[in-house]
Amino acid sequence: MKKILTLVLVSALGGILTLSAYKLFLEPEQNVVVASSNTTPTFLPTSNASNLYNAEESANFVTAAENTVNAVVHVKNVSISSGQMTMQDLFFGRNPQHKQLGTGSGVIINADGYIITNNHVIKNAHELSVTLNNNKTYEAELIGTDPKTDIALLKIDADEDLPFVTFGDSDQAKIGEWVLAVGNPFNLTSTVTAGIISAKSRDLTGGQSFIQTDAAVNPGNSGGALVNTNGELVGINTAISSQTGSYIGYSFAVPSNIARKVVEDIMEYGNVQNGILGIKGGTLNSKFSEELGINDTEGIYIDSVVEDSGADIAGLKKGDIIKEIDNIKISKFSDLTGHIGTKRPEDVVNLTIYRNGTLETVPVTLFKNETYTLPLVGEIKNAKPKDLKKFKVSNGVKIISLDNKYADYWNNNGVEAGNIITAINDIKVNSVEDVQNILKTQSRSEYLRIELINAKGEKERYNFR
Repeated sequence: MKKILTLVLVSALGGILTLSAYKLFLEPEQNVVVASSNTTPTFLPTSNASNLYNAEESANFVTAAENTVNAVVHVKNVSISSGQMTMQDLFFGRNPQHKQLGTGSGVIINADGYIITNNHVIKNAHELSVTLNNNKTYEAELIGTDPKTDIALLKIDADEDLPFVTFGDSDQAKIGEWVLAVGNPFNLTSTVTAGIISAKSRDLTGGQSFIQTDAAVNPGNSGGALVNTNGELVGINTAISSQTGSYIGYSFAVPSNIARKVVEDIMEYGNVQNGILGIKGGTLNSKFSEELGINDTEGIYIDSVVEDSGADIAGLKKGDIIKEIDNIKISKFSDLTGHIGTKRPEDVVNLTIYRNGTLETVPVTLFKNETYTLPLVGEIKNAKPKDLKKFKVSNGVKIISLDNKYADYWNNNGVEAGNIITAINDIKVNSVEDVQNILKTQSRSEYLRIELINAKGEKERYNFR
């Protein structure tokens, strides 16, 4: 019995010694946190969490949707297109035509029934109608369009004041800010989707500036409203970037400041008053800066200044770098064109430029655009009296530069920059506006007839088709 008891005690003692050795020498050291009733907690009490973030309050779009949905309309465009001709049509001299239906959205911007939409929604319209959210339908009158910004203005005559959306300041919209897209996708009635502003000053068309959002926008949303959480209009939904043509990607909206300026111009002047700065250049980046031999990689590098433009008169010159316009940072060309798109001729903008190692602020008066790219010829502008006197003519427009594609042809015929075009299609021209108006009325089947004075002072006529 004693032997058994001794064996048990020895075994227990061995176990204790083995466990003690493991704890002392082999087990990893662990930090032990001792909770105390006097310790201040490192987390915030739940009663204060709403001071940091309250999802329900931050993402509540009810008021914005209620203020917008009744002011967004369905726009129907009936256009006439030529059908495929049959042998019978050719025999009887008929020109078959059929109707095409297009749809989109629009936004009522005042109680009198003025509606803003996209130009591509109403393009080539033969009949236009607008259906309100209460299912009332009205015939719509086209007041004016601006293809450059893809904005159009319609008018309906209702028997009552209409609900409308007020313009917000798109310059103050921030990346990451919640927005709602309201429109009529897939011919449904007003539909609301939510997202955030993903980017600003997106350039999709070589100069135009768009707001980018991830709010769901689909076919039929074009011309609809992009509003902030206050229900203020910050953009007109215009385009989709996706692989399917429907919402799997991003959507783009014309900023409200640009859209507002366009419709105000149409209402007051009948057309859009575009102010120009008068510079040519490009956005700086590492590669471009290296080619230029400069260290700066942000801003707009001025490569040339248009003669007699506001930039020319203000003293801007090749090599200047535009860093800001009216205290708005300029990182890419669409930042610059987007802001100028909200201005008119005779408006003054303040440019912050980098020149010879220092920053300078230069006020520049925007001028009316007096240049135009004439097909087959090149860039033209209004001629000054001294230009006309040089060639002994009383009217005409001046060729600034020749189209690179046709420059050799013109040079071989004695035509160069500085020569004067006196007539288009046998109509005398005195300004760029005259040229534009003539070309607007020209059909594709007509010859383009150009009369000009060449470098030798000789009058020449050219026919193109």
